[in-house]
Amino acid sequence: MILLLFYLFLALFVSFLCSIMESVLLSTPIPFLNVKEENGHKSATTFIKLKNNIDRPLSAILSLNTVAHTIGAAGVGAQATKMFGELYFGIISAILTLLILVFSEIIPKTIGARYWRKLALGSGKIINIMVIITFPLVIMAGYITKLFSRDQNELSVSREEISAMANIGTKEGIFEEKENKIIQNLIRLGTVKVTEIMTPRVVVTVADENMSLEEFLRKKEFLHFSRIPVYSNNIENITGYILRQTVFEKLAEDETNLKLKDICREIVIAHEFQTLLNLWEVLLEKKEHIALIVDEYGGMDGIVTMEDIIETILGIEIVDERDQVIDMQQYARERWNERKAKYKFLYNSE
Repeated sequence: MILLLFYLFLALFVSFLCSIMESVLLSTPIPFLNVKEENGHKSATTFIKLKNNIDRPLSAILSLNTVAHTIGAAGVGAQATKMFGELYFGIISAILTLLILVFSEIIPKTIGARYWRKLALGSGKIINIMVIITFPLVIMAGYITKLFSRDQNELSVSREEISAMANIGTKEGIFEEKENKIIQNLIRLGTVKVTEIMTPRVVVTVADENMSLEEFLRKKEFLHFSRIPVYSNNIENITGYILRQTVFEKLAEDETNLKLKDICREIVIAHEFQTLLNLWEVLLEKKEHIALIVDEYGGMDGIVTMEDIIETILGIEIVDERDQVIDMQQYARERWNERKAKYKFLYNSE
């Protein structure tokens, strides 16, 4: 009877331990371990090494689990036959199968999948011991798996998975809706083209570089914008941009005869196929706030400002205390529609 209980305990306990370790190993994400490692948990470093070479710990766990099942089942069957005879062998086998299924598969794997946060850090050492115990089997399994698998550098996580995790976090109350919106917008930043958020050419307010500062001041339409592109001869030939603040400073110094080209600044050029992320990096590097978007022929397509990109990330319209108009792009479009209505015949004939 003692041997029967010993083999039963061996089959159930070792298998229970293997199953819970397997579940924790597969359920614990690398980012969670990275956070723990940064907080000084050395056991997290051990677990990360196991995750990065997951074939070895899995081979060790499955090998030990199989050995426990085999020896336990054989031992229980042999002892049960001696004690109760072959007549009850089938019944005992059925009971053992049910016990193994419930107590060494369903329950431990459920526990591991549900409580991996609490079990992860302590599981690394146990799994390492399993790897040492079954080392010959692990090495052999490693050679076998190499025959059927190719070395592929697969991404551990994709943009879509991060997006899905953020959505799940919002549903579970970890993130607020606004935070989730920012995360989703950041993920898309590398795929959204600059043309999707630019202010189109037809509604961009531009100024002639030969215009004097005094003339500039008299045109109220310019006062709505802090940065205004300037052109030479025609709008297709943008030569740079001027700062409204610089105009005011020069006027305060009575330099009214200066022309816009005298205070013109170089403008960043971006092509229509560039992404927002790329343009964002360029603007930060050059410490600029505005970019001219050009088409494949070098003609003006529109403009994008740093504010436009930030608004895209935040998903809101940024307004400061000096803004008289909330949505500048919408304001520009409304002005364009008014101009079309006023000169209806001219625009219909184009």
